[in-house]
Amino acid sequence: MTKFVLNSGAIKNTPALKKQFHQEIVKGLSKKPHFLLCNFSQGREYWEVKFGGYSNSIREDMPSDITPSFELAMPNMFVKQCSQADIIYFHGGDDHLLQYWMKQFDINDLFKDKVVATSSASSDMLVTHYWTCDWRQCADGLAILPIKFIPHYQSNFGDIDPRGPIDWQKAYDELAAYGNTSLPIHALKEGEFIIFER
Repeated sequence: MTKFVLNSGAIKNTPALKKQFHQEIVKGLSKKPHFLLCNFSQGREYWEVKFGGYSNSIREDMPSDITPSFELAMPNMFVKQCSQADIIYFHGGDDHLLQYWMKQFDINDLFKDKVVATSSASSDMLVTHYWTCDWRQCADGLAILPIKFIPHYQSNFGDIDPRGPIDWQKAYDELAAYGNTSLPIHALKEGEFIIFER
């Protein structure tokens, strides 16, 4: 069984929810879970720089009896790395960049019997349709999960954007009318997460 834990993003701004999210990821696993941290949604020059911070953020939220280990995902080793990981943790960033990388892999096979944790743009990747704050439009994910998704819902994301604040009701309505209209919409506020198992 694969467990998907989708976060809306900006978890550093919601410490209590961040801790809940990280503890949910390791629930039911061994006392030494192995994390594969995937930064494919970010520019290559940031991967190593952010790896330490992400590792420390997760480590500080672990129960006292859990000792995680961490590995940085690399495209040329990704299949092997996924096979050895307990948790595949995708961070947020650019929707298009992440899908560029992930379309090169058999995702269903890679994710089989793993915990897959995502945030913002990487949550968008898993769903069928989403509304992206960056582009302010609807788009298609990789349809791993039959849902629609809006990250950062009702946040001040974009308030310093020259385009002005986001009209969240308009975003919701646009996504409701987009693509498969029978799919449920999950519009999560920052730090909130939702769990799917299959």
